[in-house]
Amino acid sequence: MLRWVVAAGLMLALPSVASAQDVENGKKLFSKCAPCHAVGPNAKNKVGPELNGLGERTSGSVEGFNYSPAMKAAGLKWDTTTLDEYLADPKKKVPGNKMLFPGVKDEMERADLVAYLESFNADGSQK
Repeated sequence: MLRWVVAAGLMLALPSVASAQDVENGKKLFSKCAPCHAVGPNAKNKVGPELNGLGERTSGSVEGFNYSPAMKAAGLKWDTTTLDEYLADPKKKVPGNKMLFPGVKDEMERADLVAYLESFNADGSQK
């Protein structure tokens, strides 16, 4: 009986192990973002700003990109939590921003996407 209880406890713990961020999956998921954003060496602003070094900067700070007044005024530090909240619902996190993307509703997909974005230094090299 004790073995079954222990086994059941281990099975309940597995989702937390399985929920570890998957950078490679994040890379695949970035295909949803790529029409408007770029990362990596030689990334340039597109319809949206390039996203290199995202965790090291604040909202509205990429040189040469024309941000909405809402994004300029938001003053967000793009840490893991803030980026996750923004990607879940961009219009809710920064009302009045001009990003048309409705968000990534799946928590695991967001975690993978955030991990991928956070894997780039400001110069586009991999961390």
